[in-house]
Amino acid sequence: MQIHFTAAAPADIRLHARVVNQGAALAGLDTALVEGAAASAFTGRAGQLFEGFASIGGAVKRIALAGAGEADAADRRANCERAGAALTAKYLVSGEKAMVLDLSHAGLSADDAAAVLLALRLRGWRHDKYRTRLASDKKPSLATVHVIGAPEGTEAAWQREAALARGVEFTRTLVTEPANIIYPASFVATCEEAFAGTGVEITVLGEAEMDKLGMGALVGVGLGSERESKLLAIRWNGGAAGDKPTVFVGKGVTFDTGGISLKPGPGMEDMKWDMGGAGAVAGAMLALAGRKAKANVIGVMGLVENMPDGKAQRPGDVVTTMSGQTVEVLNTDAEGRLVLCDALHWVQQQYDAARIVDLATLTGAMIISLGNEYGGMFANDDTLAEQLAAAGKASGDKLWRMPLGANYDKLIDSPIADMKNIGPREGGSITAAQFLQRFVKDGTPWAHLDIAGMVWSNKPGHTWDKGATGYGVRLIDQFVRDVVEA
Repeated sequence: MQIHFTAAAPADIRLHARVVNQGAALAGLDTALVEGAAASAFTGRAGQLFEGFASIGGAVKRIALAGAGEADAADRRANCERAGAALTAKYLVSGEKAMVLDLSHAGLSADDAAAVLLALRLRGWRHDKYRTRLASDKKPSLATVHVIGAPEGTEAAWQREAALARGVEFTRTLVTEPANIIYPASFVATCEEAFAGTGVEITVLGEAEMDKLGMGALVGVGLGSERESKLLAIRWNGGAAGDKPTVFVGKGVTFDTGGISLKPGPGMEDMKWDMGGAGAVAGAMLALAGRKAKANVIGVMGLVENMPDGKAQRPGDVVTTMSGQTVEVLNTDAEGRLVLCDALHWVQQQYDAARIVDLATLTGAMIISLGNEYGGMFANDDTLAEQLAAAGKASGDKLWRMPLGANYDKLIDSPIADMKNIGPREGGSITAAQFLQRFVKDGTPWAHLDIAGMVWSNKPGHTWDKGATGYGVRLIDQFVRDVVEA
């Protein structure tokens, strides 16, 4: 969706929209339109929409009013997003090709106006690449938005948010593509193409290099696949030369059959999005590079495909990680932590990180705990946890802190190795986090985000339709704005 800023509304566009505050007078509108809004109980609450028709300049125009809630609401930005998203949800497949959006009547700040536009664009993302028989009334039509009356500074604010939108859309595409299209090597190639000309530094390790480094856990997960595993690092140096980088690590299991511990057939197709953590990291890095963030940030993605065949690792196998610690693999479907543990160790060996945050669709137990409302957060540092929680609240990618503790740690002790890759059924998300914590060096601020319930949605949200949500991109970007660039 293209967004243009203009001084006046183009005369040939039929659809006109206005953002209004809750309880505000509808000044300058046709009397019949105002009366119709009142009769429909339109008050301007956040996300509320009213449509009517009025004559403007001798032509009949389709008029939409989108509510932005109370002008002084604490969640003003979120309410502005709901206004923008409501417009797209209503008119994306309406047959209208363009919209005039009037932002002059709601007393918006530049950031609030940019929030309207961000949600308007994000709600319009679709992945219709493989739909060859889509009915005409189901095809997206709305392609252009002409913005008038934008407050001073909105264009600059929108340039920043447009980069964020591109990052979210990139993540959604990676997560949505099927596993025959996105696998470790093609994930790398897609990123290399997307990041061309952005100024990032890209490092790629193949299986031979990871074997040489001793990454027995990560490489072991991919042994049953014909697709070669990869480790991808994307570095953006936008901060001061001496500043330590902030590192984000993503789990990238491009398809997860469970390996020899084969998953049940129903629903296995969903496991194309088991690389949602890596997808979020890739999209966030694209957003940060796109807006030239004044920060040193590195995104690292462990990319594997977990398949069963004669070479696949078996339940009961023992693998040696890059750290030298050994793991008894009791369940090959608990593979994400095996990928992450070697990636985390490599990161600490390779970079002097200020802080490390990993993102992973790690456990079904997290969905049982938090449903699809929050990502689970585990952290060894209270300050980092508070900063991430605040970024989650501000961005809408919400987090809920979960516990870590020695009593949980002993649940993954193995009788024949340093640890086993699963604990008992109870506390499954916690024991997974405890596993990862064993690979974090003392003194390194670290957080693990289990986002299993957040990267895919079976129902529309405010800024997404059914499917990939892009969760994690806005969280990372907000964290970098608030903490690293502050």
